[in-house]
Amino acid sequence: MTALAHERPETMPEIRTESVSPAENGPELDEVLWQAWKAMELPEGYRAEIIEGAIEVSPTARRSHGLITNRVRRALDRFLDGGEYACHQDVNVIYKRKAWIPDAFVAPEDTEQCGDEDDLGVTAESVCLIVEVVSPGSRNRDRDRVRKRREYARAGIPVYVLIDDFDDQGSVTLFTGPRPDKADWDDIHRVLYGTEVTIPEGPAKGFVIGVAITGPRRG
Repeated sequence: MTALAHERPETMPEIRTESVSPAENGPELDEVLWQAWKAMELPEGYRAEIIEGAIEVSPTARRSHGLITNRVRRALDRFLDGGEYACHQDVNVIYKRKAWIPDAFVAPEDTEQCGDEDDLGVTAESVCLIVEVVSPGSRNRDRDRVRKRREYARAGIPVYVLIDDFDDQGSVTLFTGPRPDKADWDDIHRVLYGTEVTIPEGPAKGFVIGVAITGPRRG
């Protein structure tokens, strides 16, 4: 499989969502969502994020999703061992009045200096790499492929990795060069499962995502 560099994959289109466009959000709406999110009490097994002007509630992941996520975490922990950075899970990433819970992300191991003003998570500016594993269902796929892709670009996250069991025979897409003003990325590099992807920068530079993490190509 030849890597498709500098392309926006046709399998990841711009999809119109029900969320309010960030351009239409005023500080009042952002603050209302923020206060509502902080006050939420969810049943066990659910989580809530603020994504593009909406609070999105989703259940914890199914087995196959958790399998890949945990492979990523363990591999990143081994790769980063002995340094100042670590792989984190189940922690809020805060950007202005947005809140996300990535499947995995790289930030300083000691997050005490990275906390937001309310101590609800770590600030987006302290995050070097985010990994999302796509969940089944059209809205879940849209969230990771489109809405979170734009949000992470707006926040200036240096590297975003999307592992997608539901794209063709399984794919890994590497986003680098965030453009906050465009909510887009300068470089989008997509390969099918079976082709290795190497993180090009940051504390995880040289980390390889391949079949040991994704499993073989589907089908």
